[in-house]
Amino acid sequence: MIMWDTIWPYLAAILPTIIVALLFYFLMKGMLEGDRRERLAQSQWEKNNDKGPEDNS
Repeated sequence: MIMWDTIWPYLAAILPTIIVALLFYFLMKGMLEGDRRERLAQSQWEKNNDKGPEDNS
């Protein structure tokens, strides 16, 4: 139990930093993955709907 009493203050100091870093990592990973998928979908949509110049006359 003495070991836990000496380790706990250090854990209490570092755990919030680790948790915030993990949240930031997963948030950024999700945003970048979403951006990648959106760019892929946009390019596919543009490829499928590209009919060339339209003649409106």
